[in-house]
Amino acid sequence: MAQRTALADLTADDAEKPDRAVVRDALGVGVAVGLSGFAFGVTSAGSGLGLLQTCALSLLVFTGASQFALVGALAAGGSPFTAAAGAFFLGVRNAFYGLRLSQLLALPRAVRPFAAQWVIDETTAVTLAQPTRRARRIGFTVTGLTLYVLWNLTTLLGALGAKAIGDTRAWGLDAAGPAVFLALLAPMLKTTTERAVAGLAVLLGLALLPVLPAGVPVLVAALAAPIALVAEGRRAGRGRQDIGAAQERGAPPESRAAGGSTDPEEDR
Repeated sequence: MAQRTALADLTADDAEKPDRAVVRDALGVGVAVGLSGFAFGVTSAGSGLGLLQTCALSLLVFTGASQFALVGALAAGGSPFTAAAGAFFLGVRNAFYGLRLSQLLALPRAVRPFAAQWVIDETTAVTLAQPTRRARRIGFTVTGLTLYVLWNLTTLLGALGAKAIGDTRAWGLDAAGPAVFLALLAPMLKTTTERAVAGLAVLLGLALLPVLPAGVPVLVAALAAPIALVAEGRRAGRGRQDIGAAQERGAPPESRAAGGSTDPEEDR
């Protein structure tokens, strides 16, 4: 009874999470990630994109992984088509985020097209962590607004700073894009299957890098997902078969006889 009461009190506390706590958490995520826009601005300028092109990417695309993938492929000498294709495939995940968030937030129809611009990894994570619809809306709005403003501001500063710095490769800033990309990706790899997909994608990309045009290895590395999922499905199927066989071996003789008699006298 005491445990049940304590659980009820804990649930009530979660359901009554103060707005101030939600805003604090959302600001923490928005500020921390928003500042990394400086690295994107520097990387984008170093890849050959102009100031307006760099700022337009952050204003219109606004998804860090896709932006870094695009400028990274361009910096490596890839064609605009392959660079855009790789960025597109990375951005597709936001559509699935939107399907889930549309149910949790239940925003008015007039607001949804504008809110869709803020559907990214960070806003989704903050929203899913909240216990009530009010808290989810606050978390989504504060995270999205903070991150959007800071990301675009630091992108501008990074692009302007890159011109003052000169050759970003001489300062080692060409590694900023991959470093931030890995920092965004690493927290998402929570299961064994996800880690296997990431590891296989890295191996495919590195193996094909010397033989394929720049940007193409990234597209081929996307095959790691279906390969890993098929392997996981087969492994799970074999596991179920082994369990079934073990249960059958350990079952009493009458269950294996499929209803037949187990009495030797009756068989004779």
